Amino acid sequence: MTLTYFDAVPHREMLREYPIGPEFLSRFRALSRDELRDAQNRRFRSVMRRGWEIPFYRRLWSARGVEPGDIRSLDDLTKLPTYEKSDIMASVEAHPPLGDFHGIDSAPDEARPTVVLQTTSGTTGRPQPLLFGPRTREMQNLLLARAYLLQGLRDDDVVHSIYGHGMVNGGHYIREAVLHFTRALLVPAGTGVETRSRTQVELMRDFGATVLVGFTDYIRHLADVAREMGIVPGRDVRIRMISGGFAREPRASIADAWGGAETYDWYGIADTGIQAAEGPDHAGCYIWEDAHVMEIIDPETHAALPDGSEGNICSTTLFKDDIYPCIRFNTNDLSSILPDRDSPLGLRLRRMTGFHGRSDNMVKLRGINVYPIALGGILQALPETTGEFICRVDRVGARDEMTVLVEVKAAEPDRAGLAEAYRELLRRKVGVEIQVELVEPGSTASLTEIERRQKPVRLLDRRPKR
Repeated sequence: MTLTYFDAVPHREMLREYPIGPEFLSRFRALSRDELRDAQNRRFRSVMRRGWEIPFYRRLWSARGVEPGDIRSLDDLTKLPTYEKSDIMASVEAHPPLGDFHGIDSAPDEARPTVVLQTTSGTTGRPQPLLFGPRTREMQNLLLARAYLLQGLRDDDVVHSIYGHGMVNGGHYIREAVLHFTRALLVPAGTGVETRSRTQVELMRDFGATVLVGFTDYIRHLADVAREMGIVPGRDVRIRMISGGFAREPRASIADAWGGAETYDWYGIADTGIQAAEGPDHAGCYIWEDAHVMEIIDPETHAALPDGSEGNICSTTLFKDDIYPCIRFNTNDLSSILPDRDSPLGLRLRRMTGFHGRSDNMVKLRGINVYPIALGGILQALPETTGEFICRVDRVGARDEMTVLVEVKAAEPDRAGLAEAYRELLRRKVGVEIQVELVEPGSTASLTEIERRQKPVRLLDRRPKR
């Protein structure tokens, strides 16, 4: 009999090892930190064994003088070098089309595993191949379902997803998580290119959507579209729960835009799947420490930083021991781990503060590090704005200058005073002069590509290339 994808997914065993729903809460209220560490080490050793079988890791580690017997437990983790997307793309360039960072070719033809191929969105450059085996693919789905259930997803919910499909992983990931590990009804609408914004609002109304999941920029945009259509969120579309990556954006404005929906954050990347999620206590994002080891490292030296320090998230995934292990992957995503270990939910898991921005999407102005996403968080809290913006960087003479284009609802005569007030606010909050240009609602859409992209463009770098 032909073996299929489903034959390679021991879902009952997975749920015992990585519980979801009420079983998750009871497990991690009772599990000691020592017991958790033992489970982590057992899984880490399996991942390391697989890593040594893969050319990419052998090359990376051997170049640093690391030998197989040197790494015996997570206590030795920092002896391993980090790697990042550029290293993966160099592997693809040298060994097209899929690189040599995976273990597909290590199995004989008759035992070749089923492989799921997706790519990243290409937000930071050329899209990266993403490769999943059946078990690790479903593990990522299971862990996302764990988050949605922790946040209050119910069997009778209708989930409207605006994550994109096609080659990108996002929409497929959400669809599989909801369908395979919950009993909610999913409406996989996708981006504004896949399903027009006005149609999305009609679908939410007609199907009775109660949960909205996706990137928050487009979630906010859909609320504006609904009101333009005369459809009132909270009355005609009763969304009670919004789950997505909120970064430093003001939650209240999005919650209010959708009639008082409760908002939840979570963090993950395409390579690893979800790593942490906010619970009903809204006290940070609980790290799925049974499945991931999250470090915070210095963006420049890559040295591990203590809890409470902001730096790059460096990820080691403890269940990816089949096709593509992730061992000390430097995401270049900024965050911090909360030093407070007292969980309001009684869970013996560390918490992180969510996504702060990208260290490789930073602009240095007069010695100050400026992150577009942080500027957005400041401006989106102002009542006159639509929440849409884009940052533009130019070389003026011998120095770099940044201008933020901000969509506002204010009338033309009022804008001069507003622009000056916004400039002063940014100077006070950020510590450097940033120009502000106020524009009409909707006028940044062609630059941010908010209708087309899962993650809108927030930085236009027009400086001459060196």
